[in-house]
Amino acid sequence: MSEQSAGKMPLPPYYVAIFTSRLNSNPAGYAEMAERMAELAAQQPGYLGAESVRDADGLGITVSYWKDEQSIRNWKRESEHREAQETGRKQWYQSYQLRIARVERAYGYEAPK
Repeated sequence: MSEQSAGKMPLPPYYVAIFTSRLNSNPAGYAEMAERMAELAAQQPGYLGAESVRDADGLGITVSYWKDEQSIRNWKRESEHREAQETGRKQWYQSYQLRIARVERAYGYEAPK
């Protein structure tokens, strides 16, 4: 699995877009497009970070963090992102689900070094 870390997050509340997908058996070009979308998302107003993993069988989960729901809506409508969405449906995805949620609480642990 590969991972891109969100790093230090702001205090809640904030929003998450949880994108779960399964690639088909011919994902040629998908990795390059995913990398471009990660770069482009990071340039969007309201973007706070992302974490992404994909297993050897093609199941992937990307959680992107946003200041508010409007920022997520704006990202959904971004023209290059819309092209990637259409290409994904036609070429790469066997299935996907998108969930949007408001984070009310967040906490974690990090082992001492």
